[in-house]
Amino acid sequence: MHNVEDTLGATRPTAVRQAADQDAARDLLIEAAVRYAEERHWEVAAGSWLIEDEGPLRCSCGDLGCPAPGAHPTTRDWARKASAGPGVVRRWWTDNPLASVLLPTGRAFDAIDVPEIAGCLALARMERMGLQLGPVLAVPGGGAGTAGRGRRLIFLVLPGSLPKLPDLLRRLGWGPGRLDLMGHGEGDWIVAPPTRVSTFGFAQWAREPTTLNRWLPEATELINPIAYACGREAPLSSPVS
Repeated sequence: MHNVEDTLGATRPTAVRQAADQDAARDLLIEAAVRYAEERHWEVAAGSWLIEDEGPLRCSCGDLGCPAPGAHPTTRDWARKASAGPGVVRRWWTDNPLASVLLPTGRAFDAIDVPEIAGCLALARMERMGLQLGPVLAVPGGGAGTAGRGRRLIFLVLPGSLPKLPDLLRRLGWGPGRLDLMGHGEGDWIVAPPTRVSTFGFAQWAREPTTLNRWLPEATELINPIAYACGREAPLSSPVS
């Protein structure tokens, strides 16, 4: 398979290479967005996008200080408009092929969001334990709620988990704010691959959605190893007494 550079030739103008890269990005975005709706029946929302021209890379929202460039909702009623209809989703990305792919939480799934290192430790431990796992997302440190927090791993769990998290953590000895662990539920969203988040990088699947992980785990099944890994990576945090 030929690389884009090999196909175009290294002597082609940068603008031509950028155009080819944008075309490839458009194809990947629409294919992924439709696949989430069609194969997983997940609701999808079209978000902001990145503008690349003569000036610096910037978010389509126009805010020069945007904390999540190219990776956030564009309207207040985005959650109401989100759809799991493949035809609707395809039309959105046909009209706006560079829009970020956003997945509303609190519907088909909730999400547990932790630092990448702690997430990898927890993931390895849970795989050794043979726990049922759903898809796991790896996002750069500029997505929803993660700006300035470094890379994150996001575990998808059954919806309705977010309200339970504080009590689950307290039972394990961790009070509010002791761990770098966030939940995403109703009214929130996660950035889905292959969305690019500014210069931070691209969202990727650490564990891709497959037929084998269609059934999501309860948060109660995963919270112990996740909290343990977060605690190991947060030596200044101490359990509640």
